[in-house]
Amino acid sequence: MSNVVLDINDKPKTGQLITLSLQHMFAMFGSTILVPTLTNLSPAIALLTSGIATLIFILITRFEVPAYLGSSFAFIAPILVASEASGPGGAMLGAMLVGLVYGIVSLVIWKTGYKWIMRILPPIVVAPVIMVIGLGLAVTAVNMAMYETTKNGEQIYHASYFIVALLTLAIAIICNNFFKGVVSTMPILIGMIGGYIISLISDAMFGTSFINLQTVKDASWFQLPDFLIPGIDYKVNMTSKIFFAMVPIVIVTISEHIGHQLVLGKVVHRNFIKSPGLNRSLLGDGLGTLVSSLIGGPPKTTYGENIGVLVLTRVFSVWVIAGAAVCAILLAFSGKLMALVASIPSPVLGGVSILLFGIIASSGLRMLVENKIDFDHNRNLVIASVILILGIGGGKLVFSDTFSVEGMALAAIVGVILNIVLPGTAQPDLELLADEQDEQQKQKKN
Repeated sequence: MSNVVLDINDKPKTGQLITLSLQHMFAMFGSTILVPTLTNLSPAIALLTSGIATLIFILITRFEVPAYLGSSFAFIAPILVASEASGPGGAMLGAMLVGLVYGIVSLVIWKTGYKWIMRILPPIVVAPVIMVIGLGLAVTAVNMAMYETTKNGEQIYHASYFIVALLTLAIAIICNNFFKGVVSTMPILIGMIGGYIISLISDAMFGTSFINLQTVKDASWFQLPDFLIPGIDYKVNMTSKIFFAMVPIVIVTISEHIGHQLVLGKVVHRNFIKSPGLNRSLLGDGLGTLVSSLIGGPPKTTYGENIGVLVLTRVFSVWVIAGAAVCAILLAFSGKLMALVASIPSPVLGGVSILLFGIIASSGLRMLVENKIDFDHNRNLVIASVILILGIGGGKLVFSDTFSVEGMALAAIVGVILNIVLPGTAQPDLELLADEQDEQQKQKKN
């Protein structure tokens, strides 16, 4: 561990803390604000709640896990479904349920141990569902990249839109592949900045109207975010559609959480599954999501970008993670910054979304490859095939006008059921991976 710059509990000096915290926050910034932008929620609230949720997570995990919580991409489609059913409040009610389910699962793990959940959520179930998340959003990304949506909902194709989107995409790809260090961990943020500048140049040279800067000029430096408070800003009216749109996605996000904890443990040479425990980290994630939903923010998840920054900088300090959270909270009250975010053109968002959603889908494929899933086994072939077709095809099980299970949620539920009922065992065993990680840690101490 001689190459570690700052270990988990090391506290940097004030100047270093500010610099490292800002760097870390900006690495999370692009993805955190992209989710609310795509789902018509408030980017300011998303930024504020990401900071609050991260601080909650750090407290719950006893300052032992250097993880940052941002907006979850797994919930983009479910948020849109819930919002269509009951407005933005519907998505918030669904997110509250998600947070409560996390709490229940963490309580069960606390009482019974963590091994059972790792058995029912193996890579052969999780990986195809992750692929469904990315591929299911492909049409959304491409439409934003090519079309102008009028007030009447009509889509008009513009070649200029697609050119800006492709240039934005090119900048993100270049940052991700041709640069090293922190720049390579922020392709989404830098891509959006580059696309924004290209849009400004296009407006000045060719008379296009991608950006309206007047809203940025009119915005105040200090401005309260647009809170969504239950019982005040919307009626509390839970429906089965909201429940089944949001809650089944917990299957995916808990699996994602476990994966992040295993990878993060390898990076910082700890076993977080056993200490502070999977029950604590899940509770921190769930409580962060619950608090976020109570004021209008999207569901939260531990970020893979966070792990990338830790690997590159070798700065594992929870003080830096907490500092990044505080920076996010402060920036959420900047009216001009949030107005600037709101002015990002659709093709710019479409360009970075093409890469981001593609990476999500590819990460599911990578999970299958890394875990050496053998598709010569009919069990694996059946589970993956059914999940992919049901999820991408938009399968729907309708019980009544208000009660249905569809798309990604249906695919995830069916995948879990198939994994339980089909003969044979899932490989690899995540329980064994956690045990191996624990043994490696003991050997390093000795």
